[in-house]
Amino acid sequence: MAAPKDLDPSSSPRALLGAELRHAREKAGLSQTELGQRLFVSGSFIGQLEAGTRRMMPEYARMLDDVLETAGFFMRNCMAVAKSKYEPSFEEVVEAEAQATVIRQYTSLLIPGLLQTPEYARAVDRPWAPMASEESIQEWVEGRMERARLLEHPTKPVLWTVLDEAALHRKIGGPVVMAEALRHVAGLARRNRIIMQVLPFSAGAHPAMQGSLKLMEFADAPPLVYCEGVRTGRMEDDPAAVAQLRFAYDLLVASALSQEKSLALIEALAQDYAHEEYP
Repeated sequence: MAAPKDLDPSSSPRALLGAELRHAREKAGLSQTELGQRLFVSGSFIGQLEAGTRRMMPEYARMLDDVLETAGFFMRNCMAVAKSKYEPSFEEVVEAEAQATVIRQYTSLLIPGLLQTPEYARAVDRPWAPMASEESIQEWVEGRMERARLLEHPTKPVLWTVLDEAALHRKIGGPVVMAEALRHVAGLARRNRIIMQVLPFSAGAHPAMQGSLKLMEFADAPPLVYCEGVRTGRMEDDPAAVAQLRFAYDLLVASALSQEKSLALIEALAQDYAHEEYP
């Protein structure tokens, strides 16, 4: 496994913990793979912790203190990075998104969070939590818009998204909201800020029919894949599993419409929604 680059410990608490973990591991004479075996995780997982792309959770901090004999250092300090306004199943994803150089994602039933408008996000969240207060809904919407600010950078991360055609036809929030949402996606594509393709109904069966995929690549750490379901999510770092899911994504791309045809379809549907002509 390639040696990680030096981190700036002052950049973030996660970077500090990662730098200290690397120092303690090397002092103990262990490779990332050897340390991972003692924690029953992969060497890639250790690499992600050292690079600061994965959050150090208390259960791993406790084991690291035992294995590396660090007198409770990781357990004491991991709580500094444990605070998050996102659900536990998703907080690691948000942190990884912010550091990724390339994000490839496929969504089947809705426009992904990084591409949503505020009104679309609100229309998604309300059925998800029908009894939630308006303040809670607004907080969730603001959190999603905060995540989307990473697209304000003109070139990074590279975001390549494949939208299932079903996500374009599901009238979330009504025609006005859908018209705005699709125009927003089309605008990002026209400004060359994202690579966007549509997987048409005519593609038939495909390798991601059972869920959504988000593949993330980093400059200084192994890649990650996030698989999401209803109120659940799983981060995958095993190299074999990541390679298999990357192949599945490549198959989706091969079955999707070209960027030009995808953009034409989205803009046509946006116009239909705007004119309330959609059946």
